[in-house]
Amino acid sequence: MAQPILYLKQGESTSKAVANLLPCHIHHNGSIDPIAGYWSPTTDQDGTSIAYFRGRKLRGKEVKLPEGFRGVVAERQSIKPPPTLPGMEPKEGEAQKSEDSEVMNVKAEFDGIVVYGHEMLVDTDEDPYVRGIDEWLQLASQIHSYPEVDAQAQT
Repeated sequence: MAQPILYLKQGESTSKAVANLLPCHIHHNGSIDPIAGYWSPTTDQDGTSIAYFRGRKLRGKEVKLPEGFRGVVAERQSIKPPPTLPGMEPKEGEAQKSEDSEVMNVKAEFDGIVVYGHEMLVDTDEDPYVRGIDEWLQLASQIHSYPEVDAQAQT
């Protein structure tokens, strides 16, 4: 039986997060503490999120995840496979598996994503990220659902 290559491990104390999708690429992959100096969005009367990033005004709209789905902020942790036991080495000609199992530690959870646009709200019908989220969720629902059994077909 094949070993799974990805595990999702629930953290000790999972916090609530707000996922933000910005219309830019940031060449940084790490902590930015303290974040308040760089990112402090506010909410308008109509529910629109307003933020400023590097002097540019961003307007955002929250896209809620459907019921039954959850978003997670996860951190990857690599786990080395156990060493092979004597006498259990792969036979000649067999490829030795060197795949590491990956554990994704859940750091926070979210139930919606705020999608930002420059100076105006994104068009949810045209935005590739919003459409990608919607299409992925529809596909996931179809993959993980059972086909409906037609009552007439059973008789």
